[in-house]
Amino acid sequence: MAGRFARVETRRRTRKFLFGLLADLPRKNCWTIAEHAGDPDPHGMQHLLNRARWDTDGVRDDLRDFVVDQLGDADAVLVVDETGDLKKGSATVGVQRQYTGTAGRIENAQVAVYLTYAGARGHAMIDRELYLPRSWTTDPQRCAVAGVPKDIEFATKPALAAGMLTRALNAGVPARWVAGDEVYGADPALRAECEFQQLGYVLAIGCDRRVPTGAGLVRADEVTAGLPRHAWQRQSAGAGAKGQRFYDWALITLAPPADTADTDSACWWLLVRRHRDTGELAFYRCYAPHPVPLRELVRVAGRRWTVEESFQAGKGLAGLDEHQVRRWGSWRRWTLLAMIAHALLAVIAANEHTDRPAPTGLIALTCNEVRRLLIVLVVEPARTLACPHAWSTWRRRHQHRARTSHYRRQDAMHGWT
Repeated sequence: MAGRFARVETRRRTRKFLFGLLADLPRKNCWTIAEHAGDPDPHGMQHLLNRARWDTDGVRDDLRDFVVDQLGDADAVLVVDETGDLKKGSATVGVQRQYTGTAGRIENAQVAVYLTYAGARGHAMIDRELYLPRSWTTDPQRCAVAGVPKDIEFATKPALAAGMLTRALNAGVPARWVAGDEVYGADPALRAECEFQQLGYVLAIGCDRRVPTGAGLVRADEVTAGLPRHAWQRQSAGAGAKGQRFYDWALITLAPPADTADTDSACWWLLVRRHRDTGELAFYRCYAPHPVPLRELVRVAGRRWTVEESFQAGKGLAGLDEHQVRRWGSWRRWTLLAMIAHALLAVIAANEHTDRPAPTGLIALTCNEVRRLLIVLVVEPARTLACPHAWSTWRRRHQHRARTSHYRRQDAMHGWT
């Protein structure tokens, strides 16, 4: 991605920024990353995210190409999901009180939709879009202050996902499937876009969602109410931390759309998963341009959890959620650099698994262990130590200015002298 930067100094600073994201810092922001890089103050790192000249979208494309080149798989799954970052105040771009799965409730948060590429060798995030609520898109002045481009309009989370899927497919990303949770399975426009692209999907839906059958639209849980015992098959959704994830699965053929030609080989199904201990049911709407066996749909359903693993690793190892930026462009650059750091770990781990299998008695290298080794062997030996006295002076001066500004604002509001 070196050619995406207008100046060599910007490219070198980006390298230091990535090392800072991978470093074992208690909190990752421009201050701590700049101090880790040996800079005398955070201005350079803040400039990198805000005003420096570099092709953000071009670097995003380079990240996608890197992941596909290293983890490419003709049967890969593109997984869409959103995650939220809890924020205070109202100035951070996209923030408002809204539901986020991170907290499991309505909180003041910023929500974004991510696209993960999941192949047989590994998985990594390749794209993201910030969700802007209507409270933002209907307030041009607020958007302008946060640096949101004028052509950005309100888009639902499934619409953002559809845009990223289209962008990936237009770039030639090899994949056969899309997976997502109920937010995306309930959206007919997203399903229609996948069908138009001849891209199979396994999308979760709620039990109360109506699906097309020969008898008309029927609730998903009512369709499965009378299934005989032999309709269920035990299949693994893939390996988990504690072994294979076995469930009982049933597959029900759905009625095709009214405008589907008789000679069309496409198939639509309702896939049902039953927990073997609790009996809890989960439902998926499925489509494939050609018939596939049940085990293939189960495989795709199991790959949906890779996006959760990507979120966990991206946040825990690369500071994906620790940004303290308020503007549109800065958010896009921070998240992109964090995705690059995570992709680097994922690719190194995948290559180690392929080229150097773990010796007897050891598990394969994980992203966590790769990061530890990278810090000790590469990051720390390469960095220049910052002057502790200079940073102490900088922090105290900044805090003094902030406190003075708060006092002046308070005096102006209350008319105190």
